[in-house]
Amino acid sequence: MKQVYFLVAVLALASSLASAYDPSPLQDFCVAINETDGVFVNGKFCKDPKLVKAEDFFIHVEPGNTANPLGSQVTPVFVDQLPGLNTLGISLARIDFAPKGLNPPHTHPRGTEILIVLEGTLYVGFVTSNQDNNRLFTKVLNKGDVFVFPIGLIHFQLNVGYGNAVAISGLSSQNPGTIIIANALFKANPPISPEVLSKAFQVDKKVIDQLQKNSWYDNN
Repeated sequence: MKQVYFLVAVLALASSLASAYDPSPLQDFCVAINETDGVFVNGKFCKDPKLVKAEDFFIHVEPGNTANPLGSQVTPVFVDQLPGLNTLGISLARIDFAPKGLNPPHTHPRGTEILIVLEGTLYVGFVTSNQDNNRLFTKVLNKGDVFVFPIGLIHFQLNVGYGNAVAISGLSSQNPGTIIIANALFKANPPISPEVLSKAFQVDKKVIDQLQKNSWYDNN
């Protein structure tokens, strides 16, 4: 009998962990609202359904300003920008690239990304985890091409064409999160100990000191 109870407990725990990602909605919608009381679902309070309007599900996205050190700009359409996404488990982003512009190596800890090129030519890729020997998968994408970046893996996009480029990314979370690798390591607040980084990268501490002094741009 104890074994049966243990099995039930394990299954219950597994089912609770499975719902840790964006849950399937149990209502038509749960428009996010900046309130301090009410129904709290998946990190946001829900707007009274009787007060919801079409504008809660609408946003206009302008081209991003690529006049920055990276030559790229990500314009997110996550739940913070579009309240109607709350509990729906999806979001997107527009990515604009100047010639040779880079969306630097980064991860989305809570979402898989699927990207389609609208204009231009992009060199894209991702790196697998340690258990898969950090294999690099790359592809040159042209207009109309689609590429998938698995959840949590480091990936990037570089404009290798002669003109501007534009891409749209769909993500499997209303709030997938973004961690730009260089910014996280060299722009942490407070800073990561140079001793830690110099040993991790097997370089002189002076190299780390210089990297931490650099101005790391965030294009998100």
